[in-house]
Order: sequence, then structure tokens, then C-alpha cells
Amino acid sequence: MAQRTVTIGSAVGLHARPASLFVRAATATGLHVTIARDGDDTAHPVEADSILAVMGLGARHGERVVLQADGDGADDALDRLADLLSHDLDHAE
Repeated sequence: MAQRTVTIGSAVGLHARPASLFVRAATATGLHVTIARDGDDTAHPVEADSILAVMGLGARHGERVVLQADGDGADDALDRLADLLSHDLDHAE
């Protein structure tokens, strides 16, 4: 299983627009991708293709999340998703 840890770059965290952009990108990979708050041992990873689950994480600007994926191309897909999350998606075109 491929894994990446990334710091949330969006000023508002993973809410509304940033979460929507991330979910669309995660879904487009065609892989089973999960996301979890880093260091939160009580929370389980959530499905990255669910806008409600991703927003429900409550991940804020500057917090770290862990992405995981299985399948062919998982490393490349997670690199792209980690790069996406590291930017301020509220100002993305």
C-alpha cells in the first residue's frame, strides 16, 4: 500500500471547494484512496471519494493528513494528490 503524508495548504482547510477538488481528483485516479488525519489514532481513514467524509475530517490549514492507495499507479496518484493538497485550493483556477 502506497502512502503519503501532506500538510494542508488551503487557508480554510478541507472544506467546500478544496474538499470538492480533492475528491474529484481522488475519484479520477480509479484507485481506492483513503485519507486520515495524521497522528489521530482514534480516527479511521475515510474514503477519499466521499465529499461528506473528507469534509467530516475537519482537517485545517497546516494540519497533516495521510493518504493511502492500492493498485497500479498508486505512487504516482498519491504524489499528484499530495501536491494538490499542499496548495491553497481556494485560489485554484
